[in-house]
Amino acid sequence: MTAHANSARSLHTVLGSGPAGTALARELVRRGHAVRLVDRKGEGPAIEGAERYAADVSTVEGALEAVAGAAVVYHCVNVGYHLQVEVMPRIQDALLGAAEASGARLVVLDTLYPYGETGGAVMTEDTPWKATTRKGRMRAELDEKYLAAHREGRVRVSLGRSADFVGPGVLNSTLGATTFPGALTGGTVLGLGDIDLPHSYTSIQDVAAGLATLGEHPEGDGRVWHLPTAPAVSTRDIHAMIEKRVGRPLDVVVLAELRPFGPFDEQFIAEYAEMFYQHTEPQIVDSSAFEQVFGATPAPLTETVDATVTWYGEWLAQQ
Repeated sequence: MTAHANSARSLHTVLGSGPAGTALARELVRRGHAVRLVDRKGEGPAIEGAERYAADVSTVEGALEAVAGAAVVYHCVNVGYHLQVEVMPRIQDALLGAAEASGARLVVLDTLYPYGETGGAVMTEDTPWKATTRKGRMRAELDEKYLAAHREGRVRVSLGRSADFVGPGVLNSTLGATTFPGALTGGTVLGLGDIDLPHSYTSIQDVAAGLATLGEHPEGDGRVWHLPTAPAVSTRDIHAMIEKRVGRPLDVVVLAELRPFGPFDEQFIAEYAEMFYQHTEPQIVDSSAFEQVFGATPAPLTETVDATVTWYGEWLAQQ
């Protein structure tokens, strides 16, 4: 454990190096924190000011190693869609045990899944958890366990819920690699469900900034927060924003019903089918509680779309 000897208590450890974890590590560095970014391999592009570290946090030993010396731990780990119901609870058990043993605060990146179908009602932190899907019930059970650990005084925990991600570095999202490459190259752009319904998308930068803010504010512990999310517009409205940036109409293929298409293979479709309600009713996130308490303002979607088009242009040039 010598690698952690000089990390003191100001260390912020980010678990998971996907788009959210990577953006969060950069945001924490920007805010002046010592940062460790953990994934199973400890590889990837260098992030100035952050230490990359390899650990498997689904094991007790790996979780203890990953959080050693950290004042705040951010759980941004995700796994393949078909593995979530099996693996995410195992990761939770390991992390809660490690955080309790080390005394670190825990900030969890969460989803809207526990709410289940809302009939289009605006989602606030007071919306009932009525999930009926396997993944929704699993997420609700995890969240209840996190909040119980906090209530029992075992681990200080806060949960930051996000809508669908959009932004630089975001590939596996309904507004990711199924949208921007086709928009930039004249290829197919995929839309899911009813693209005229309002649908909230959370900028990956707002995800990072929101989680970092929770990490800096222990008074936010013990509850769920909706991370700053721009007002909902329809996916078709976002397509129109993209069309302005790329200077051509998009060739949109809408899947009114879920079926294998493009990057969505049969295994993914089989797992995602139960969540397809998210594209057949309005998905509207209200993040005003977070915005008022912490003085945050979500990035305008126009700015997020600009940044994302720019990033994908650079990404495509390297493929």
